[in-house]
Amino acid sequence: MTWDLFALLYARVEADLGKALQRGHGLGLSEYRALRQLAGAPGGELRMQELAEAVGLNQSSVTRLIARLEEAGLTRRTLCSNDRRGVYSVITEAGRTRLAGATPAYEDCLTTALDRACTDPVLRPLAEAVRTAGTG
Repeated sequence: MTWDLFALLYARVEADLGKALQRGHGLGLSEYRALRQLAGAPGGELRMQELAEAVGLNQSSVTRLIARLEEAGLTRRTLCSNDRRGVYSVITEAGRTRLAGATPAYEDCLTTALDRACTDPVLRPLAEAVRTAGTG
């Protein structure tokens, strides 16, 4: 039962976040999360496998995601200097700018979605627990 409620809360919040980011900033939720992970990484770069794990995608999906971000000029790829087989994704200044513009919308939408969930007596305890644990 608790897992089902978590899945319901998660689905509602994710849908709201995805709409807000796409509508206001032209980013999908996975794209936003990838930019956020890259921006927080040392040097603004992660190996593709590390990025895949950080955003919860498989290798194939993260490769397509990064291709979209590269096409938009938000990331670029580089080869690992000591292992030419390793490929890194690096956030660009344009990526940092897009992320900075989208973050307030993401945070506002997250707060609103959790506020709305708190009005539902069934979801309230879980939404309050998520809020208490931190929502970044």
